[in-house]
Amino acid sequence: MLAVVLLDGPAGAAKQHVAPIMDWLGEGITDFGKSDWIICVALFLAFEGWAASLILDSKKARCRALFFSQLAFYVFASIALSGMAANLIKRAVGRARPANFEHWGPFGFEPFAGTARFESFPSGHSTTIGALFMIFALLMPRHRVTFAILAIWIAMSRVMVGAHYPSDVIAGLAFGSWFSLMMAIVFSRYGLVFQACPNAAPVLRQSLWPRCARKARPPMSAELPPAILMPDRQPAEAVAA
Repeated sequence: MLAVVLLDGPAGAAKQHVAPIMDWLGEGITDFGKSDWIICVALFLAFEGWAASLILDSKKARCRALFFSQLAFYVFASIALSGMAANLIKRAVGRARPANFEHWGPFGFEPFAGTARFESFPSGHSTTIGALFMIFALLMPRHRVTFAILAIWIAMSRVMVGAHYPSDVIAGLAFGSWFSLMMAIVFSRYGLVFQACPNAAPVLRQSLWPRCARKARPPMSAELPPAILMPDRQPAEAVAA
């Protein structure tokens, strides 16, 4: 609500005076938030992993392929369902886009108008970006701050191109992130991809990357008994006899 009061009005008015370079930059970034390419890739990988889990010879390889199939399906479900939910919400809210700022301002609403001009809140692109980067943060929690910064930067391109107000973007990021987290919790309760962690976000059941180098084995001389290492030497008792 604070963003609506403090940011949306100035952002809508400033859109008329944005430098062309900013429009060009925003157009180059904003398409990253389209969900169709993510959904297609995730669905393809889910089926490929499932098929590999049926035909591979090694049991370990089959388990690994099944894990990645489930992970790809988790990505598909998070992106597709969050996008569908965001589209339903924006149609019900019916907020006017910044292109209509002069006539409607930041508080213009026409629910179920049936036109994209009144489908500003929340941002669908930002919902996809929030969902995707929350997935990245769950998979690689060490880099979650970097992912959060990237998500905000990419999502704000929707403001740069005049498609949304800042509050639309903030709401989309929050909703998408929350949706991916909830999906991870649901998957963890069924033992898929994640495992539940008390008082913390779910964690992966398997490591994403196999270890590149195993712990070095001790030299053979450290494992073999002296009698095998030096077969020519006999025990002192045998010599005395």
